[in-house]
Amino acid sequence: MPFPPSPRARSGPRRRSLLAVAPAALLVAGCSAGSEDPDATGGSRPSAADRARARAARDSRGLAERYDAVVAAHPELARRLAPLRAEVVRHAEAFGGAAVTPPGTPAPSGTPAPSASAPVAVPAGEKEALAELAAAEREIAERRTEALLDAPGELARLLASVAAAGAAHVYLLTEA
Repeated sequence: MPFPPSPRARSGPRRRSLLAVAPAALLVAGCSAGSEDPDATGGSRPSAADRARARAARDSRGLAERYDAVVAAHPELARRLAPLRAEVVRHAEAFGGAAVTPPGTPAPSGTPAPSASAPVAVPAGEKEALAELAAAEREIAERRTEALLDAPGELARLLASVAAAGAAHVYLLTEA
């Protein structure tokens, strides 16, 4: 035995009218969302992801220069720091940065010359030099962790991975 229809009047739109309006609403939403983005208008400004990637590459290059300065001031640390520096160089390359070569080594042909940055001051003591290097690694790892929240998928994964590696470097630099 079928149930009788409900005596209440329906409030709100009916399913048929929602289905008719939905495609138009999606079209309007798609057009208006794209028009607010300056990159969608063909502007020459790089996207936020491109800026984050470039900054991460710059940070890694700067960190490699710090490693080079510490090794130059304390050659006895070269063996300990070589694997960490090599990873920092790979990070710069993963973010699309130019290859980082050790001081006194000619850059490969076709590689842009590194920017001339201010020389890095290195403390006279080994422990202090390692502590400053660890602080720089920690600062950059924290900056990358913050940046990954706004980064798109693949870049966020790369930032997270490199930030984790930076945290591991901090541990290795500060262990006795």
